Amino acid sequence: MNGLYALKPWYADRLSGLRRALASRQVSPDALTAAGVVCAAGAAAALAWLPAPSAALPVAVLLAGRLAFANLDGALARDTGRTTRRGALLNELGDRAADLLVIAGLLPLAPLWLVGAAAFAATLPSWVSLAGAAAGAPRRNGGPVGKTERCLLAVVAAASGWAVPVLAVVAAGSAVTAVVRAVWVWRALGKPEAAVAAAAAVAIERTADGERGMATESDAATERAVASEKPVARVAEPASPATGRRPAPAPSPRPSPLPPKPARRGLPLDTGEVSGGITHTRSQSPADHGTQLRGTR
Repeated sequence: MNGLYALKPWYADRLSGLRRALASRQVSPDALTAAGVVCAAGAAAALAWLPAPSAALPVAVLLAGRLAFANLDGALARDTGRTTRRGALLNELGDRAADLLVIAGLLPLAPLWLVGAAAFAATLPSWVSLAGAAAGAPRRNGGPVGKTERCLLAVVAAASGWAVPVLAVVAAGSAVTAVVRAVWVWRALGKPEAAVAAAAAVAIERTADGERGMATESDAATERAVASEKPVARVAEPASPATGRRPAPAPSPRPSPLPPKPARRGLPLDTGEVSGGITHTRSQSPADHGTQLRGTR
């Protein structure tokens, strides 16, 4: 159940021209993340200070910019080869700050406890997704009440002034979304390793235009391969009861040298010729018996 998150690829295609323009001007992805937080703060100010329905238009425009910057920062980082771990951290912190700022904009229109409950519940789906990714499951996004749905509900509150019902829907829907993601992550972690790797590859391909700083499939495979290695247990030698020391390991047996070849019986040999440091022997005839011939060539 992806909800409005299913429209993300279509939205990313609409922003492709702007992404190329930003890349050509070497705009920092971190600047886009910060711009998304600024848009969320502006929407919160419009919710708090402008009456309904006058707040609807500025809130809608600012939250559309907040979603656009959330999409562009990760895509721009990948297109320009500037994906970093710090960028991934900044992206997550920026998303959480933007969500909390928009909900805080409804403080003048609703009880404090309800605003606090909605703010807490709005963070739960992301924590579940991050915990699943840390355990080795693919990153899970989407609804039924995800980031995009929460922005749409804020626009409804700005147009109607129904802050209390909107906050109740945000709180309940975010809790349900967290449960749905937790069940999905639990099932993904229970699959065989090959199935998890295949699902991770599909998830990375589908979110190649959105999330920032995600690990590649080879990184995930490397981490799982290292984690699956088991140390080989070594059996210790029993200690001697008399000395309390372990006996020294016995030396490995060495092959015994070959026995010398027995002298050939028959005619005596003559060490007659020496060539290149090698002595060549030949048999002596009975006529030469008893006579030693030595020479060097």
